[in-house]
Amino acid sequence: MTKILFICHGNICRSPMAEYVMKQLVRERGLEDQFRIDSAATSREEIGSGVYPPARRKLEAMGVPCGNHRAVQVTRRDYDEYDLLIIMDRNNYRNLMRIVREDPEEKIHTLLSYVGLERDVADPWYTGDFDATYEDVSAGCRALLDSLTEE
Repeated sequence: MTKILFICHGNICRSPMAEYVMKQLVRERGLEDQFRIDSAATSREEIGSGVYPPARRKLEAMGVPCGNHRAVQVTRRDYDEYDLLIIMDRNNYRNLMRIVREDPEEKIHTLLSYVGLERDVADPWYTGDFDATYEDVSAGCRALLDSLTEE
């Protein structure tokens, strides 16, 4: 089983969007028993909060079911528990490294690196553009899943 943890700053916009998009893609391919998919925050600011309402609305508009998510903070133990820690931006990397200290197994990757891009996932918290974020997340998750299921 491949265990993936999507990570952003607050765990209310980008990382839960990625979590639910990836779960939907996995479900569509009938691979649910091969993956464990979760999300977490690098900060404590939104712990316990649900998915930000505009992010939830965007997922629902795209036909992506959004569960009863509550924001949690990533822990040092998560590094050992998950196979991949997928971050949304460079700030997430800096903050995550303060928590996990090092990445000896090279588990930490940016989501858009899977589509060959060296930029951050659009952050709707600042832009209000949930369409752009969904496009980034969807493209990244599709490419990530493809990379994990290639034979």
